[in-house]
Amino acid sequence: METKTEKQELIFPEGLYGFEEYKNFVLFESEYEPFFWLKSQENNSLAFLVVDPFIICTEYELDVDDKMLSKIEVTSPSDVFVLSIVTVPSDGSPVTANLQGPLIVNKINNKCMQIVLSDPAWGTKHDILAEMKKRGKIC
Repeated sequence: METKTEKQELIFPEGLYGFEEYKNFVLFESEYEPFFWLKSQENNSLAFLVVDPFIICTEYELDVDDKMLSKIEVTSPSDVFVLSIVTVPSDGSPVTANLQGPLIVNKINNKCMQIVLSDPAWGTKHDILAEMKKRGKIC
């Protein structure tokens, strides 16, 4: 995302998995860097904490079919940025990022989609703190 201080309206023509009826969201900076909020404009109680997965996991790779990306009118890889939904469990277990179901955002037209990667290396519960410790980013 280019600037973190502005709100950016995003459109998910097919919605998010499990929330297909909600199409319009706004993305804005969270109070906790490097996270953002993705909030539904149709349901005030629906919001997701999201993060750039490449900050968490430098070896993260996406192999997405061009035909799939055409659904949101992507014409160049430089036109997109990627986000992952974060889970913060109430039971104190690790905070995780969903690397298997990333959100692909077309920066040109603000159309987005959630995809499911078939690569078994990327799961839905990637431990953010463990990854940061592994990279020496935190003690």
